[in-house]
Amino acid sequence: MLRLKGIIMIIIGSMLWGATGPMMEWILNHSEMSVSMMLILRLSIAGGVLLLLLKAKGIQVGRPMRQKLWLRKMVMFGVIGMLGVQFGFVQTIAHSDAVVATLFQFVAPVYIIILLSIFQKSFPPGSQVIGMVIALFGLILLLTNGSFSSISLDTTAIVWGIIVGFAFTFYTLYPVVLMAEWGVLLVVGWGMFIGGMTLFIINLPMFFMNLGALLDGPAMGMLLLVIIMGTLAFIMFLQSMNYISPVETSVLSSFEPLTAMIISVFWLGQAMGVWQLTGAAIMLVGVVWLSIGGNRKKKSAPFPDPIQEYDHSEV
Repeated sequence: MLRLKGIIMIIIGSMLWGATGPMMEWILNHSEMSVSMMLILRLSIAGGVLLLLLKAKGIQVGRPMRQKLWLRKMVMFGVIGMLGVQFGFVQTIAHSDAVVATLFQFVAPVYIIILLSIFQKSFPPGSQVIGMVIALFGLILLLTNGSFSSISLDTTAIVWGIIVGFAFTFYTLYPVVLMAEWGVLLVVGWGMFIGGMTLFIINLPMFFMNLGALLDGPAMGMLLLVIIMGTLAFIMFLQSMNYISPVETSVLSSFEPLTAMIISVFWLGQAMGVWQLTGAAIMLVGVVWLSIGGNRKKKSAPFPDPIQEYDHSEV
């Protein structure tokens, strides 16, 4: 029963996360709210509420911020990791759509493998190489729609999509020590709050010039749903890890891009080319292959499992 509980939680969490992408796309298309303003509100509110909840439970949320070493690490994670991922993800949505942004995010384990290979001067296991090749081939089909003489996606969207991948690599690998010392919830809470406040300071004049966007009832209602659904999804992801394995978590996380795709087609009326749909399916297969291949123990040449360290819920 516990395993079934974990499976149900990860599926619901993945679907909630997948749904937030099209919802943010709707906000950008049907309101005057900019990418920066939406992220300032989303990160600041979500991070602030999470910190308040932890404080209400008796956790001393300010402790890591009183020590220079942890303060510096927390700021780097919040600005480069959390804000970098969030801003790149929403910019990809703004220049393409939620499905493309979600798929770029979902293939992030490939970036992690490549980066670890370079720094560790170690070649990954053959099973992971096969998974990488499959995922990258699917990405090529997504970008070209089967016509290798042209690119189907906007160049700016591709650039932001690649940035999302690299930002996710930093986001995944950098805070390992932070989370081991202070816990996942506290680190993510501070990361979101710092990222939101940093973006607020950078866009201070713009924010106050566009306060009228806060009077848009439907957009603010949708943003509130994004914050609530994202928070619930995050909690479910964390809780599911207590009942099922990282491999099962990774495989079932494929509901995230599938949900984004279905909602975008039926709600936003978006259509993808046949080869783009094929590429999306191939990418899912490649990432699932990575999760299975990375779980196999290699005694002769151990290599980190990027799926086990990578949490799809952090968008």
